[in-house]
Amino acid sequence: MSIKQLSVSLANVPGAFATISELLGREGVNIRAISVADTSDISTVRFVVDDHDKARNILTGGGYDPKEVEVLAVEIPDHPGSVLAVLKPLKTAGINVHYLYPHFGHIDGNAIVILGVDRTAEAQKVLADNWVTTHGPEVYHI
Repeated sequence: MSIKQLSVSLANVPGAFATISELLGREGVNIRAISVADTSDISTVRFVVDDHDKARNILTGGGYDPKEVEVLAVEIPDHPGSVLAVLKPLKTAGINVHYLYPHFGHIDGNAIVILGVDRTAEAQKVLADNWVTTHGPEVYHI
């Protein structure tokens, strides 16, 4: 099962992300997972929120152009080497991992990571076949 991620491109200047955070927070949208990647001029902010549609509308109304993609929320044990249980089967299947970033919540003591891949549905099947648990919309509220 996949979940929705939003991403926005921001000018790499002081306060750019603070404005996004303020817009979402003022309207009661909680960021559950976030990744920021920057270049000298632009930052790409990827995030999973507790109310995806509301966040998209807020950002659009605020003059941003949010992109929406399907990603996987993957549960992994919180110990050294556990990410390999996710990455190795994907490598074997020839699925490219574009990015991976942590979710703020845990399930039964296990970490949750957000995984962006080139073939989401196939990646989910490969992970399930290798006993890796993926989660759906419940991660919006963990």
